Amino acid sequence: MKITDLSPALVWKYFHEVTQVPRPSKKEEKIIKYLETFAAEHKIAIKKDASGNILMSKPATQGKENVPTVILQSHVDMVCEKNNGTEHDFDNDPIETIVENGWLRANGTTLGADNGIGVAAELALLASNDIEHGPIECLFTVDEETGLTGAKMLEKGFLTGNILLNLDSEDEGEIFMGCAGGKDTAATFTYTPQAAPEGMFYFRIDVKGLNGGHSGGEIHKQLGNANKILVRYLFLLKKEIGSLVLCSIDGGNLRNAIAREAHAVVGVPYNAKESVRVLLNHFTTDIENELKHVDTNVKLLLESAEKPAFCIDETTATNLIYSMHACPHGVLGMSQDIEGLVETSTNLASVKMKEGNTIVVGTSQRSSIDSCKVYAANMVASTFLLAGASVAHGDGYPGWAPNPNSAILQVAQDAYKRLFNKEAKIKAIHAGLECGLFLEKYPQLDMISFGPTLRDVHSPNERIEIATVQLWWDHLLEVLKSVPAK
Repeated sequence: MKITDLSPALVWKYFHEVTQVPRPSKKEEKIIKYLETFAAEHKIAIKKDASGNILMSKPATQGKENVPTVILQSHVDMVCEKNNGTEHDFDNDPIETIVENGWLRANGTTLGADNGIGVAAELALLASNDIEHGPIECLFTVDEETGLTGAKMLEKGFLTGNILLNLDSEDEGEIFMGCAGGKDTAATFTYTPQAAPEGMFYFRIDVKGLNGGHSGGEIHKQLGNANKILVRYLFLLKKEIGSLVLCSIDGGNLRNAIAREAHAVVGVPYNAKESVRVLLNHFTTDIENELKHVDTNVKLLLESAEKPAFCIDETTATNLIYSMHACPHGVLGMSQDIEGLVETSTNLASVKMKEGNTIVVGTSQRSSIDSCKVYAANMVASTFLLAGASVAHGDGYPGWAPNPNSAILQVAQDAYKRLFNKEAKIKAIHAGLECGLFLEKYPQLDMISFGPTLRDVHSPNERIEIATVQLWWDHLLEVLKSVPAK
């Protein structure tokens, strides 16, 4: 079975088309052109703002002219992650999809169902002529994953509706009415390159095989973080051997993804060579035991390496290892208002060697309480400031405060009960959505977020449960049909 054999056929048709268009964050030119071509072919009104956001409009079906305009919204960009050994150019290659055991996944890469399936649903709605609805506006935003740029730059007056359906959630049967805000914190170390000493045993240590995942939606699962595991080993090695030379280090990629892989090139005195391997064996056993329920494929690999030309000066290397070891990662607090909701968290996302003899450690903080978001960012900053790094914070983005009295929430709840004879779960989400930014420009918006079931987004294990797409689509159409007249 292929993606084009699935139901609802029109949604899957457009999702397949979307997967064939390269659309990395900040490189959305091809998907924007695709959307413009779609609008021209279907004679749909379209406009584009300065940041590249697209808005398509469709009039009401007969008898629904007095229903208020509903905005449907998805983001067009995708997280680009692939497994080691997978040959794929995200700037040019289409995503290869695989149907397997009731799920759709990609072949060694992220699937892009976050948020391509939302884009596909909007296109299916725009292309259909047999769906009952009032006036609709379909908003396609850019660069959600790496900066929320489209939502931040959305112009006042671009939208006319007062009801917004965000199609970027990941659990069918759950309707979200709030989300966390976020902030990035980056620490920069400046090192002095020194000639790598002779007479040392040099080796490369790799952490791989982790699932990774969304640093908001999956931070509570206690998944392995490759950056943390790597610096834990380096800390133990330094404590055990004393003399350690750090030549290079690299781990993780995106601020909103839990790091799946990390590696470092290290040198130790030759007489400590055996200790390196013994310590790694013991440490690997500990890590496998810690992650036996969530990351069963974790691997720590060691192989000898040629002597590099240079290494990082000892003071900077020590400060980097100690501060990354001390830097918090994971859940910092649970909500006192909504049971089971993560309130505050932080993600030790990446460590990268950059130009100008610098090493940049990237982190991100989230909270549904703005003061706690700031506190978490300052806590992380303090860790690196004490180690002599310079620290900078991003602008961040606001949360979306839950509104249990939302009229569209009630419509969606009633529609779900009618269709499936059971109650939808009403929740807030720890992941960041664009909704909080929309409210800054359009404070009158009444919003909810819902979607089909996705798992392991922001990682090559990303997949979408096929059966839930039909359920979600039916629910979406029932909501549109049920919005009351003005």
